[in-house]
Amino acid sequence: MNCELAHERIVLAAYGELPDEQIHELDRHLTHCNACCEERDQLIALRTLAALHPTVEPSANLVARSRLRLEEALDALPPRRWYERWSLGIVNNFARLQAAPVAAALLLAVGVGAGSLGGFEYAQARAAQAASRAQLAEAPRVSASATAPRLTAPAPDSVTSISGVVRQPNSNLVEVSYNAVVPQHVQGSLDDPQIRQLLMLASEEAPSAGVRDDSVGLLAAECRAGGNCQADGVRDALMVALRYDRNDSVREKALQGLEPFVAQDLRVRDAVLEALLNDPAPRIRTEAINILEPVEADTSVRQVLYSVANSDRNPQIRTVSRQVLSRAPEIQ
Repeated sequence: MNCELAHERIVLAAYGELPDEQIHELDRHLTHCNACCEERDQLIALRTLAALHPTVEPSANLVARSRLRLEEALDALPPRRWYERWSLGIVNNFARLQAAPVAAALLLAVGVGAGSLGGFEYAQARAAQAASRAQLAEAPRVSASATAPRLTAPAPDSVTSISGVVRQPNSNLVEVSYNAVVPQHVQGSLDDPQIRQLLMLASEEAPSAGVRDDSVGLLAAECRAGGNCQADGVRDALMVALRYDRNDSVREKALQGLEPFVAQDLRVRDAVLEALLNDPAPRIRTEAINILEPVEADTSVRQVLYSVANSDRNPQIRTVSRQVLSRAPEIQ
C-alpha cells in the first residue's frame, strides 16, 4: 500500500467507515510508515478536540432561505439543448418501464384507499361548509378596518430575503417587502429599529442589486443627515457593503454614507483605505481620496496615498493622489 492510498483510508477509519479487511492492511502499513502514523494521530486529535465543542444548530429559517436561493440559481441556468433533453427523456422512459409493474400495483392499492377516504372526507367537508354558511348569515357584519391585521416588523431570523424597498414621497415612511415563506411587507419610519434591521438585512442578502442599492442608499442618507448609525450596526452594514458588494452603485452609496465618520472611526478609515487600494471602479477610488481629505495628515493615509500615486493603474487617480500629497511636503 502506498502513502496516498493510506491517507484516504486513514480518514475512513477515523470515522468508522473502513471495512475490516482494509483496516488490517492499513495497520500493517502504519507499522512501517512514521509519516502516515503521525497523520493518523493528528486526525484522531482533531476529532477529539472537535468533540469538546458543542454542536451549533442552524436556525429553522436556514432551509427556507437556502431553498429560495437554490430556486433562483436554477432559474438562472441556461435551457437544455435539444439533444440533452432527448437523452434525458430516454433515460427517464427506461426507468419508468422498469418500475411499471410495481408502480401499477401500488397505484391500484392507493387508488382504492384514496377513493374510499376521499368520499368520506367530501361528505364531511360539505356538512362543515353548510354549517359555516349558517353561522356567517347569523353573525353581525364587522367593518374591514376593524378586522384588518396590524402590520408589524418580523424578527430578522424569520426573514428569508428582502424583495423590495420603497420610501413614501415627502415623508419618513419606508415600505419593506420581504419573504418569509410567503411574501409579506411592513411599513414604518426610518427611525424604527426593526425597519433598520430589515434594511441592513437587505443590504447584505437581497438577491436583487436594485433592492440592495435602495437599502444602502436609505441607510447612507440617514447617516449623512446625522442619524444614529452606530447603535443598530448601520455603520457596520455600510462597511460590509463597501467591501464585498458586487454592484458599483451600492459600494459608492455605502462609501458616501461612511464619509461623516472617517475622521472619528478608525474602522471606517481602514475600510475607505481598502476601497482606495482595491475597489475595481475608478470613480469609487477617486471619491475615496476626496473623503480622506480631512485625515490626509494621518500616517497610514499618507502611506496609502503615496503607494497609489506611484502604482495605481489609472492615471487620473495617480494625479489626484499626487495633488493631495503636495499638501503634505514632509513625506515627499
